[in-house]
Order: sequence, then structure tokens, then C-alpha cells
Amino acid sequence: MASLFSCQSLSKSFGAQSLFTNISLAISDGDRIGLIGPNGSGKSTLLKIICNQMDADSGTFQMQRLVRTAYLAQVDVFDEQKSVAENLQQVLGDLNLDETEQYNRVHALLSRAEFSDPAALVHTLSGGWRKRLSICRVFVVQPDILVMDEPTNHLDIEGIIWLEKMLAGASPDGPAAVLLVSHDRRFLENTVTRVVELSPLYPEGSFQVQGSYSRFLEEREDFLGQQWQQEERLANKVRRETEWLRRGPKARATKARYRIDEAHRLQEELAQVKGRNRANSSVRIEFDATGRKTRKLLTAQGISKGYEGKSLFSGLDMVLSPGLRLGLLGRNGCGKSSLMQILAASASVASSASIAVHGGSAKLNAPDCGEIVVADGVKIVSFDQRRVRINPALSLRQALAPEGDTIVCQGHSMHVISWAKRFLFQPEQLETPVGQLSGGEQARILIAELMRQPADILLLDEPTNDLDIPSLDMLEESLLQFPGAVVLVSHDRFLLESICDQVLGFDGRGGLDYFADYEQWLAALQGSGAENGNPVLSDKSAVENRDKKKKSGKLSYLDQREYEQIEEKILEAEEHQQRLQDHMDAPESVSDPKRLHEYWTELQKAQTLVTELYERWEDLETKKTKSEE
Repeated sequence: MASLFSCQSLSKSFGAQSLFTNISLAISDGDRIGLIGPNGSGKSTLLKIICNQMDADSGTFQMQRLVRTAYLAQVDVFDEQKSVAENLQQVLGDLNLDETEQYNRVHALLSRAEFSDPAALVHTLSGGWRKRLSICRVFVVQPDILVMDEPTNHLDIEGIIWLEKMLAGASPDGPAAVLLVSHDRRFLENTVTRVVELSPLYPEGSFQVQGSYSRFLEEREDFLGQQWQQEERLANKVRRETEWLRRGPKARATKARYRIDEAHRLQEELAQVKGRNRANSSVRIEFDATGRKTRKLLTAQGISKGYEGKSLFSGLDMVLSPGLRLGLLGRNGCGKSSLMQILAASASVASSASIAVHGGSAKLNAPDCGEIVVADGVKIVSFDQRRVRINPALSLRQALAPEGDTIVCQGHSMHVISWAKRFLFQPEQLETPVGQLSGGEQARILIAELMRQPADILLLDEPTNDLDIPSLDMLEESLLQFPGAVVLVSHDRFLLESICDQVLGFDGRGGLDYFADYEQWLAALQGSGAENGNPVLSDKSAVENRDKKKKSGKLSYLDQREYEQIEEKILEAEEHQQRLQDHMDAPESVSDPKRLHEYWTELQKAQTLVTELYERWEDLETKKTKSEE
């Protein structure tokens, strides 16, 4: 394959902070490269250098003649008073195209992106549609190398699947190569054919693997294991050489000088390997639970909410109990955040046990109608994607420790410096205004605040925005261990698959229902969309990947993680099924036909879920057995 771009030994620093050193990368025709790494490793900076928007401190790079690049930044900037189509036409001005070709190219792309009104002004678009327009803007110039920085930010699940289809398209006007930065692990698995990680973990500052994201994780784990073994071997050698050096000048006089030099070289090498192995730091996330044993923490019956005459949802029944992990799914603007705000506001009435609203008396963060009952003393802690609780004028020290230089977490007192290090902040950052910190750093501040508050119910509205992959892994582990109830809004399909027992899906027309997982919700949307003449994207890539894995007879990294968790999921599903059966057998249910029918409907769903989990377990067991033969 022809090389479109190559760079050697690139380095970049800002002041005393070195982002990366000695980075080499080649981009060839057909490449789909995912660039990952912890926050602050220089991913965005490297993209800007490749697109000639920033200079490297050292190193060389070469771009093939006439190769065109297009760069998608994290921040969307448009001419707000112009239409969707006009904003795309603006970027075609330098391509020497006639008006007819410009029109055809713009409107064909907007049709593929499902924009219903190309004449709509940009300032009327939601965040998700602005992101789609940004993506269209880099596609419309038909670049040879498409460079994208966090393209899935602000996209809902359907938007992410649409982007996956755009990147997978084999049309002649598509990009020859793609380089993208993303922390969305499922998106990476479905789109990239090579993964490059920037990290001080590696001798060259980066680690590259040809293949899928799951293949990268396997090879990365092998490499890091070998690096720890290398440290062990070097430590043994250094111990022996140090003993020899301590024998004194008389003993050393008979030895060759090269052995003395070799001993010092081994010590330096050991220090470097130790430094790399210990660079694998990540945020330590542990949510504090109250330990409450109440089975029903919160019960909602028949709650509804509308906005400016539009129904967001209606007739919602919900029970939150310890151990429940519920995901909320739906397009942007369908009412997920409104529901989260209603649940969060119900904490203020926990002491009075319930809130009942009937038409016309609802407040902003209360349902228009319906009833919410909260058990006495229940503590609800929420993460708001708008981050309104962050005061940009406060210093990092004040944000992390509002009451002085110490904080109390899970009953233990800790100095603010130790607390800051737990979230990967350096002591010299403590006086930095919060407004000057990155999005990922601000997200870590909010998570630190949540950890200081014992909770029965965690409400997490898009907690994954701006978090790097190591932080996402820690968040996932912590949520799996949290004994209270979790309600999660996220477009991260990997996190939803790992965490949620069930999902509550919004259809965008005021309807909603419970589903086993996000794929079941997408399938239901696809069916309802077809009935209304409006096809809805399904996650075919995920299904295809699963089919390929079934044929391969071998557990991938992602399958292995699913295998490790599936027994617990089956146990929880069977317990839920038994609880529903007990409710059906209770005298008060037998004498109430309406209640009996509701329990019977839920029981059918629970039985289906148990059957599906057992079938999946059998598939994984079969593949695991074959891989061990």
C-alpha cells in the first residue's frame, strides 16, 4: 500500500511538560488507525502537527504530493446564522468546483447524514446534530487522509452507528485513510484496523498493533507482562553486580573496567524500566454506599413529563432497589436528562416520603403528573453532564477539598495532596483555576465529589465524557462493585453492556419501555421506524462482530470479560424472575387482575432474559473449550 504520510522522531513539549518524544508513524492507503492514550499524553497535539496546524519541537515528517487532509476538531465552530447547506458549501470554495457539483455533493452528503432540512440555521441545531454537521464538513471535501479528534462526542448511539457506517463505506469519494482519537471502546472495535497508544509505559513512547482494538488489548497485556518480567530479571542482575561492587577496590582491581561500566548501565536500565512500569497510573474510583438494606429505595408510578407542549415520556413506572443497574437510552432531546433531574430532585422530598403531582402543578424538576415515593433517609447522589456544580473561579484545591486541606472519604481522613494524586493531579496544579483545566480533569473533579458522599442511588448522566480509557475501566469496576442502585445515561455501548442489567429505552415520540440491552432497544426502534416510513439504524457491526466471533471458536478479550461476568448476571436475572413469581403468587395479586397481568408481562420478559443469558453462556463456554484444546 502506498504511504500517504510518515513522520519520524517527533517530539513536543509545552514549557517543562513533555507531551511525547520520539514518535514515529506511517499512514498508508486503506489504514483505519485509532490513536489512544491517557489524558495529557498529546493525542490532540499530534493530530494538529500531522494536519500542519502546529509545529513539532523536533523530528521530520513527509506528506505525499497532492495529498489532502481534513481535520475534525473537538470544538464545533460554524457560521451560526447560515444554513446547514451553506456551512458545507463554504468549505468547498477552494476546490475549484462549479455550483452544480457543489450543490450535488453537499445535498447528497446531507441526505446520507439524515438532515431533514438543509435550509435549517445552524444555531437551531442540538449538540448531536451539530456534531453530525461537523463530520459532514470534513467528509464533503473528500480528503485523502481524514483526521478526527473525539468524533463520537455529543453523538447518541444511533449517531455513532451512522458514523461507523460512514467510515466503513467503500465509496470512491471516501477517504483513503482515517486517523482518529477516541475513548469509545466499542466504536474503536468496530472501525479501526490499527491501534496506536501514546504512553510513557513504552520504551519508544508509543505501542502499535495491527488489528482490532481487542487484538491490541491482548498484545498490550502480553507486552506489559514481559516488561514486568524484564524488571525482575534486571533487578536480579543488578543485585548481583551491586554485591560485587561492594567488595571494595582491592577485589575490583582484578576485574575488567567494562564490568564496572556494565553494572552502572544495568542500574540505569532498571530505573528506566521501573519508571515505565509504574507510569501505568489510573484514577482510583470507589463509590461509598450507605449499606441500606431497604428493598425499594425509590418507586415511581405513572410519571410523565413534557416541554413546550411536547410529551417527553408518559406513564412511566419504575422501582429502584439495591443492586439494580439501569441504563437510559434514546436520541438526544428525548427526555433522558429530564428524567434524571426529576429523580435527583426527589431526594429533597425523601424526608417527607413521597411527592404526588397532578396535572398543572408540576415544577421544573418535578413530573407533570404521577407519584414518586422515596424511602426514608435515602441518599441520592447525581453526576450532571452539564457540570453546573463546577465553579470555574475556584482553585483545584478548593474544588477538591471545600472545607480545608483535608477531606473525609469512606470514614478516612486524607490530605488534599494525597486526594489530588488519587485523581492524577500533581501538587503544583492545586492553585490552578478549575476553568483552566481540561474537560477530562473537570470530570475527575466531579467524580471525586461523588466519592465523598455516601449514596443509596447513583444517578450518572454522561459520566464518560472526556474520560480516557484507563479511567473508564476504573469507573466500570467501581459501578460493578457498588451495592446500591445505579441509573446511567451513556452512549458508551461497551459500558452499557458491562454494567446494566436492563435498559429503559425512549422512542423519541413520548413512548418508552424496558429492554434487556441496547441491541434489543435498537431492534425495537428499527421495527417502529419502518412502520412509520422512517428506517432506523441498527448496530449491524456489533451483530456481525459477534457472528464472526462465534465462527472463530476462540474467546477474544471482550468475550473473556463477558464470560467472567455472565454467571453473576444469570444469578441476578434468576433472582429477579423468582421475585416476580412470588409477587404473582401473593394473595393480593391473585385477587387483582390488573396487577396480576402486569406481573405476568414482566415475568415473560424476565424468563426471556434468563434464556438468552444461558444461551450466551453456552456459546462462550464452547468457544473457551475450543481455545484450550
